[in-house]
Amino acid sequence: MFEKLVDIIVNYVEVNKEDIKPESRFMEDLGFTSFDFMSMLGEIEDEFDLEIVQEEAADIRTVQEAVDYLQRISE
Repeated sequence: MFEKLVDIIVNYVEVNKEDIKPESRFMEDLGFTSFDFMSMLGEIEDEFDLEIVQEEAADIRTVQEAVDYLQRISE
């Protein structure tokens, strides 16, 4: 799940895959804007065939939190 998420992240911000760590914060460390983040969530929904609750997504700050959330809702 982490590797797939990294593959998606690099489509939205200019960052090297090897620089993306589980503790990387989307806004502060990776340079996401709110629009980038919401666009990425839409792609994740399509890629994994999931529905992300916007209110819950607002609490996601790090890559690991995103992985944990996606794993939880995909079970």
